[in-house]
Amino acid sequence: MKNIQSLTKTVEKWRQGCSAQRRQKPSRESRTNHAEPLTTSLQDRSKINLWLLQLSHLSLAGVSHTNKPAYCRQSKARSPLSLMLAVICLTSVIGTRFYNQPKLAVGTPAPATIIAPKTARFPDLKTTEEIRKAAQRGSIPVLKIDADRTEQIQKNLQQYLNQGDELREIAGVFPFTPTQILSESSQLYLRTASPWEWLTILAQVKQGPSPQAKQNPPGSSVTEKKSENVPIIVRWALNNRVLTELGNTAIAELKLYRQQSDSESFNYLIDTIIDARLRYPHAIAALSPGKPNSLASIYDPTFFNLSDGEWEITKQGIQKIAKLVLTQGIPEGLPPEVLGNVLKLQLREQVPPAAESLATKILTNTLRPNLTEDFDATNRRAKQAVAEVKTIYVSINAGETIVTAGEIIEANDLVLLDGFGLSQRGINWMGLIMLAGGVGLGVGVFWFVENRYYSPLRRRDHLLILLLTLSTPLLLYFKLPIVSLPAIGLWIGNFYGSTLAGTVVALVGLLLPVGMDIDLAILFANVAGGLIGGIVGGKMRTREELALLGLGVGLTQFIVYLIATLILSATAPAVWSTILMGAASQALIGVAWSIVALGVSPYLEQGFDLVTPIRLAELSNLNRPLLKRLAAEAPGTFQHTLFVSSLAEAAAKELGCNVELIRAGTLYHDIGKMHDPLGFIENQMNGLNKHDEINDPWKSAEIIKKHVTQGLVMAKRARLPKALQAFIPEHQGTMLIAYFYHQAQQRAAAEGQPSISESDFRYDGPIPQSRETAIVMLADSCEAALRSLKDATPEEALNMVNKIFRARWQDNQLAESGLRREDMPKIAEIFIQVWQQFNHKRIAYPKAALQIKH
Repeated sequence: MKNIQSLTKTVEKWRQGCSAQRRQKPSRESRTNHAEPLTTSLQDRSKINLWLLQLSHLSLAGVSHTNKPAYCRQSKARSPLSLMLAVICLTSVIGTRFYNQPKLAVGTPAPATIIAPKTARFPDLKTTEEIRKAAQRGSIPVLKIDADRTEQIQKNLQQYLNQGDELREIAGVFPFTPTQILSESSQLYLRTASPWEWLTILAQVKQGPSPQAKQNPPGSSVTEKKSENVPIIVRWALNNRVLTELGNTAIAELKLYRQQSDSESFNYLIDTIIDARLRYPHAIAALSPGKPNSLASIYDPTFFNLSDGEWEITKQGIQKIAKLVLTQGIPEGLPPEVLGNVLKLQLREQVPPAAESLATKILTNTLRPNLTEDFDATNRRAKQAVAEVKTIYVSINAGETIVTAGEIIEANDLVLLDGFGLSQRGINWMGLIMLAGGVGLGVGVFWFVENRYYSPLRRRDHLLILLLTLSTPLLLYFKLPIVSLPAIGLWIGNFYGSTLAGTVVALVGLLLPVGMDIDLAILFANVAGGLIGGIVGGKMRTREELALLGLGVGLTQFIVYLIATLILSATAPAVWSTILMGAASQALIGVAWSIVALGVSPYLEQGFDLVTPIRLAELSNLNRPLLKRLAAEAPGTFQHTLFVSSLAEAAAKELGCNVELIRAGTLYHDIGKMHDPLGFIENQMNGLNKHDEINDPWKSAEIIKKHVTQGLVMAKRARLPKALQAFIPEHQGTMLIAYFYHQAQQRAAAEGQPSISESDFRYDGPIPQSRETAIVMLADSCEAALRSLKDATPEEALNMVNKIFRARWQDNQLAESGLRREDMPKIAEIFIQVWQQFNHKRIAYPKAALQIKH
């Protein structure tokens, strides 16, 4: 460790010396005079390079590289003072409950007997507020009849009755003949009797005396012939008398009618009975459960036993009862047995006894709740209930005992003690110290998560997170009915990642109820909204996605508030209107905070120099003014930039780096070339090289190096984040401008001058400080070389890329970037794959195919 520290000090001294020499900007003649001391420094530098290489291996061996935000660059170690300041700020704001806390609090034993010094009457504001809240939540809902539901119920009822009419039309009129001829019971029997019963009845009726029997004496051949034509089963039934009593009654009534009427009337009666018998099975079949829209659940065969008059009375009774019940209203949750008992009482007076069961089925299947809550009236009733709760006062006479020694202090006692100024209110230092311990533990958890999943944040990042965290207790301190946890989750998730956002929201949610008075249902809803916003917000890539996430946050707060309120108020009657309005307000607050977070984010990004995925995506838009200028003023550089971006992005995905940061940083890394586009070969379209006219390698080197300094000026003027500005100098590092350096060496050798200082032809640095800028350096170095390859094989291209990588590694350009030696082959393979995609072969078309046909 001591060797590393001494080596670091040596390197720092050497760099300071080189920087001082560069700042002197000697003339061309003076450069040659400094050749000897610089030669010595070069020898020292070669040793230092070797040390740096060894140091890089030592440092890289103990570093674990995770996918951490690249804008957290070489942050200074966090001082204990800053941690202590964070704990003090959070404790002082959250712990307002402990600033004016009575020593003689509710639930504590009285140290001595306390007597009222005078007669007094004090308001119990806390108990009054609790009663008012209970009155508001427990207010009975006001119901109103829903006209649409009532109309639909009546339509359904009429549809059932119409279907009953259709069934009776299929069955035919009943009674199908006057009851003076056949009784109703006989008609029911004849309509449903089996075929052999009907034939037996018909045979017996026709065997009896008829109007024509007077002309044919008994025992004539006519009777014998009729007897011979009767079926065997009928003759057996006649001989054995197996018909039921109803059958015998029907036979008697038919015989009587046959004797009293002519044959034509009797035959018409028989035809009527046969028609009724034929219709009845069709009506029964219409009730079959297997048929679509079956009515078997309502109507059964006994339905056809009602006479037409009874059915009309039943319909009228059903409609009258339904109208009466619907006018009174049916509430939600009414037990079916209660409704059934009500219907039975009404039906006894309105429908025939035989139709009561049928009417009950029809009504219970059609009647549905038609009462809905009248939210406006319920709110008015709740407000009225709150207004009717008068302020509760606690009275005592002079000399009476407030509390005796050792007695547990109750709420009424505390009101009196506070009123007389005897509760000994003051700062609860023990409570504050315990809260500070909890806050310190929370800060420790935050520090652990930060170091576990992120690079150490900057001081401005810690300041922003602290300010955002303080916003919630400050809003509660000023009695504002809102909690900013959803916005905190969205901001921290979008700025620093999902894990850190979830940690902050959860810790604040745990600490708030310890030091402040807050409704637990509101707290749970806002914590849930903050967690959803933080966890999902860290994965958003557009502001449109963040806007849609706001709806999800609002919906989450609605559901959680609803569930929490129902659980916390389970012992009190729930007023849905009040609960739903509270849940809706939480949903609106969640959406509102999302809108605020969306609108304020750009200002926080600018003010605290943050690079979020959304901001990087916006800065990568090729229609940005600076990129449009680059495409117009330095088109060659612009095309070079696009190819470098393709190389760097592919490598970043392979290594798990910040792809959005690399994409944006690459697009801006060479904007400084706009200061003199023709000074760079990719923009020299006409074949003329500006540096041939200058013919001075020192001036040419200054032009080349100037694209870094001018690029930084342009980036600051465009207010680019520092994380993007870092790509401008770091992608060149302290590399040697080799072409002009060798040109200067050749000229010095030809003129017999001493060796040229290498530092005059090196970029000012710094070398890459992150994996992202290091990848762009390698991509930038390989781009021109890969473009120059035409017919090279992938193996040849890979060898060339490895040579470039080896040169950068040996030049210690990657020593502080975090890239490891084992990463180099992966990056080289990716570069070759991208090069092959850009350098794919095409089919050579014949000349005839290229001619345009007229």
